[in-house]
Amino acid sequence: MLNKSPLQIARQSYLPKMPVALLGHVALREGKSTESVADQAEIKRLFPNTYGMPFLSFEPAKKGDIPVHTEKPIRVGVILSGGQAPGGHNVICGLFDALKKLNPDNQLYGFLGGPSGLVDHKYKLLTDQIIDEYRNTGGFDIIGSGRTKLEQPEQFDSGIEICHELGISAIVIIGGDDSNTNACVLAEYYRQKDCGIQVIGCPKTIDGDLKNEMIETSFGFDTACKTYSELIGNIQRDANSAKKYWHFIRLMGRSASHIALECALQSQPNVCIISEEVQANNMTLNDVVSEICKVIVARAEKGLNFGTILIPEGLIEFIPAMKSLIQELNDLLANNDEFVALEGDDIKREYVKSALSDEARELYRSLPRPIAKQLTMDRDPHGNVQVSLIETEKLLIEMIRKRLAKMTAEGTYHGKFATQNHFFGYEGRCAIPSNFDADYTYSLGQTAAGLIAAGKTGYMAVVRNLTAPAAEWKAGGCPITMMMNIERRNGKAKPVIQKALVDLNGRPFTYLKQNRELWANSDTSYIYPGPIQYYGPSEVCNQPTRTLKLEHEK
Repeated sequence: MLNKSPLQIARQSYLPKMPVALLGHVALREGKSTESVADQAEIKRLFPNTYGMPFLSFEPAKKGDIPVHTEKPIRVGVILSGGQAPGGHNVICGLFDALKKLNPDNQLYGFLGGPSGLVDHKYKLLTDQIIDEYRNTGGFDIIGSGRTKLEQPEQFDSGIEICHELGISAIVIIGGDDSNTNACVLAEYYRQKDCGIQVIGCPKTIDGDLKNEMIETSFGFDTACKTYSELIGNIQRDANSAKKYWHFIRLMGRSASHIALECALQSQPNVCIISEEVQANNMTLNDVVSEICKVIVARAEKGLNFGTILIPEGLIEFIPAMKSLIQELNDLLANNDEFVALEGDDIKREYVKSALSDEARELYRSLPRPIAKQLTMDRDPHGNVQVSLIETEKLLIEMIRKRLAKMTAEGTYHGKFATQNHFFGYEGRCAIPSNFDADYTYSLGQTAAGLIAAGKTGYMAVVRNLTAPAAEWKAGGCPITMMMNIERRNGKAKPVIQKALVDLNGRPFTYLKQNRELWANSDTSYIYPGPIQYYGPSEVCNQPTRTLKLEHEK
């Protein structure tokens, strides 16, 4: 890094706050044996060597305790897996510092480009000079990331080969639910082979869906939501100033609506759609349009022809009828050479309509043509619809525009409907981590090192009690098998970490539900969060997400 901003330079000297339990000499305490969240018999059968292990916690060593330590130098490998999340570099920095504290001769290798670096034997030794360049920075560029899945014995064996060649006795995989599922499979395989390689996971994803009773939040969620909320606040200030645009804002979060919910709690928009609520109420696309139109019409009657609407990226997949349509399209068009050979959009459209069920055909015909075309043209290598590429905000704008035009003709709507559309995604994935994420991830790295020194495998590093000051956080390890269940993926039953969806009975969603009518009809309820603050009063710089605070409110 030759050129740096003043903030980059200042952040490099920031010293992350840590739990007291990780300072000085540390002792390990074992809790009760655990079991998976579901499908216990099947998960136990698949993971006989790593199932049922106890929850672990680190505490300051007392007289008579044997502190966690490494008697001889060890070598550890680290992998960044999946999409970027703010704080990944600090996990590595915390891991590095803890290893060096345990023994100055310990070494840390970074596998390059994600899990493929392990399989293809691409790596680099991480030194003090390299680590110091990346302290408290965003991104994953220290070693790069990738989405290669570790599923085949040939991949596992290739990993054994390079680990033995380098003398590596432990691997830390920093990733989301799929990546940590891979870590669990790898840990089981290496334990079964008795090859002397431990595997530890760290919970990463800005989507916020890697959470459970032991993981209060995944890292990166705090920073990403604060980054998006700043942008939403800026747009709301503009909307309240110009008073002429409806802003439709799509936010990352395909599998769950945690980001949309948290950003709504931080900025108080006029409308926030929660996919899980749409699914629970069996709403159609037209139902969603109707709900938004009610707000637009009500505001227009007060002369308020502007507002903000938050839309989760994965909304389409949560609408039952749309989900059924997508499934029919997947079945129809996967490896369909006849469809590919057709020429002209109209001919392809008629082909699709003729092959769909009556209900799916009616829905397909009601969609704006550009969206209908996206559903048939943009497909992944398996032939499936790439839902994340569907511009849902544009779909809703077009459908609402038609609905309002009809209402205008009927004399039931007298407002103006001018729109702007936005998608906030990559803007939040590599932001400079907030103090919360910088502290949290550094502590996760330190915890992972402690689990390695204690000889553990098949665990995820966890840091809890996150609404308290960092000194009071609690560090430990949770067996990854504890988080798993059996789900169907690509037609096959597979063990995977259970995703956490928005809890419609939880305090965060309840707060939204209780306030949505006020936010919908008022032009003064907007909150303007502003940019992430790194220096200043604790209540400005060190706050966790609103979601965390509401979930742990007493």
